[in-house]
Amino acid sequence: MTHAQLRPPTMADVARLAGVSHQTVSRVLGDHPNVRDETRARVLRAIEEMGYRRNSSARALATRRTRTLGVVASGTTLYGPASTLFALEEAARAEGYLVSTVSLRKLTVEQLSEALDHLSEGGVEGVVAIAPQRSAVEALAELRRPFPVVAVGTGSGVEIPSVNVDQHLGARLATGHLLAAGHRKVWHLAGPEDWQEAADRTAGWRATLEEAGVEPPMPLRGDWSPLSGYRAGQELAGWVGRGLTAVFVANDQMALGVLRALREAGVRTPQDVAVVGFDDIPESEFFAPPLTTVRQDFSTVGKRSIALLLDLIEGRVPSGSPLVAIEPQLVVRASTFPYAPQPGGTPD
Repeated sequence: MTHAQLRPPTMADVARLAGVSHQTVSRVLGDHPNVRDETRARVLRAIEEMGYRRNSSARALATRRTRTLGVVASGTTLYGPASTLFALEEAARAEGYLVSTVSLRKLTVEQLSEALDHLSEGGVEGVVAIAPQRSAVEALAELRRPFPVVAVGTGSGVEIPSVNVDQHLGARLATGHLLAAGHRKVWHLAGPEDWQEAADRTAGWRATLEEAGVEPPMPLRGDWSPLSGYRAGQELAGWVGRGLTAVFVANDQMALGVLRALREAGVRTPQDVAVVGFDDIPESEFFAPPLTTVRQDFSTVGKRSIALLLDLIEGRVPSGSPLVAIEPQLVVRASTFPYAPQPGGTPD
């Protein structure tokens, strides 16, 4: 095999095979209108025959565009951030962009600054930051950003262009579903204190109870894991018979632990205690019993985030910090059902 056969084909090779000039091949690749259909077809056949792939570095030099976006992410071992990352990469590819990802254990100011510097050196045109912790949002707000940045998963109250599922609404849907079924009070297992989404879910739960004239009980707190849900479930089981009939859990993984703890304590779901989760992970419909939960549309999060970032890059967004909110959806399954408290039943 010769050296010429070993190296990848160039634009000059395509031009030679098609019998056209180098400039004509370039016009075809750039979809220039001033190329005859017959010539265009001949060039495209040559490209396919030779397996030619355009050099991205050369294209960047010519257009001053890299068509590369950056993503900075933390917490990607968890379902929400991991699903968001996949959705972002898929949406970027659909728009013809490559994605360069930096995953960090925690988004501190120092680590975030290093990540943005690294992406800047790689020539990204803009960055999406998956920043679910309050500390990450604060770090992002402090930094000088050399290119457009869109934040995802930040929850409410940010002054950075962002795309979020409406966590407050999701919690209202979950809590309202349980109240509408006749439960007098809804307990809550919250997520980590530093997560803004956890705070928004707690706020939505509390507001719904207060609007119904119900004093919210003290929420329990977990770390998103099934183990923390299991431990909280053991505590909740002690309240069965003393007013506990319904629990809103801040994510499905913790709900899995709660369900097991209740089952081991001889508490039936939903006959004794109804349980609602949040996220609608793929396994939730196979829990025992199948879990009523709040679905987040991560595909739409990815598409809207990339669309907003591209609008910022192209200058199509007015000044300010655009905030995009995506509505969640309640998915009702067998872990809840219409509940009818008996007269003189369990006290509040």
